[in-house]
Formats: sequence, structure tokens, C-alpha cells
Amino acid sequence: MSKSLKRVRAALSQAGLDALPIEMAHDTKTAEQAAKAANCQIDQIAKSVVFRSEVSDKIVLFVTAGGNQVCMDRASALTGEPLGKADAELIRSQTGFAIGGVSPIGHLSPPSAFFDPRLLEFNTVWTAAGTPRHIFEIAPQLLMVLSGAKLGSFTVD
Repeated sequence: MSKSLKRVRAALSQAGLDALPIEMAHDTKTAEQAAKAANCQIDQIAKSVVFRSEVSDKIVLFVTAGGNQVCMDRASALTGEPLGKADAELIRSQTGFAIGGVSPIGHLSPPSAFFDPRLLEFNTVWTAAGTPRHIFEIAPQLLMVLSGAKLGSFTVD
């Protein structure tokens, strides 16, 4: 089992949850792939979008519905600092996850995080579990708490 998957499982266990990540037969790197694998609506996929603070060089996590896109201007306004693209090396070094498997929980260093209100419209959502083929189902309110995310408006209209 990968270190990334172990960290996600440990975070779920520490929260007292019995939820276990499921290994899918095919990649779940994109929201479309994950929705197909989970047999759910695309907006039920809680995707992790990561940017880099241009002030501190720390990552900022945006947990958004699979069909939404993060608006850079809104995201920067929400954080109060300019944001830029986070490269794969920065993402891996600060989260411990590779692109395509970034989970909202189980990070090496918990980032500043923001949560898309659209996700709260569902009873459950599916999200990455640390690898490109593992996902887990969870109540969105609980995911917001576990990820330490603040509710915010940061998506493209």
C-alpha cells in the first residue's frame, strides 16, 4: 500500500470513520473518470485544486465540485493574496500526493483550504484517496471539517 493511501486511511480512522478508500479498475485522475467509476454525478466529485501563494510559496487547496472550475481572481480575493500555478514538485513536497491523486485530507502539511458550497447540495461526495485509482465516499459537511476548509465562493459562474 502506498504511503499516500496510508495517510488518507489514517486520517479517516483518526476521525472515527469506517470509510475505506476503494481501488477502482481504471484511473480516477480526472473528475470525469472518478464520476464514471463511482457511478455518480460529476458535481459529486470533490476535486482538489491546488495553487501556490505568490507571497509565501505555500500551497492553497480548493475543494470544488467536479464540474466547476476555480476562478483565479475569486480565489485570490478569498485568500487575500495573489495565487499562481503550483507545479507537481511543490504539490508533492507539501501535500505528499502526486497530481491526479491529491486528497483533501492526509496532507504532510495541512494547507489553507477552501470548500465549494455546491458540494453541500449532496448527501455524499466522492474524493481522491491519495492515488490515481483510489477514491472514497463521505458526507460533504464532514469532508469540509476534516480538510480544515472554509466555505467560500471561488468558482467560475
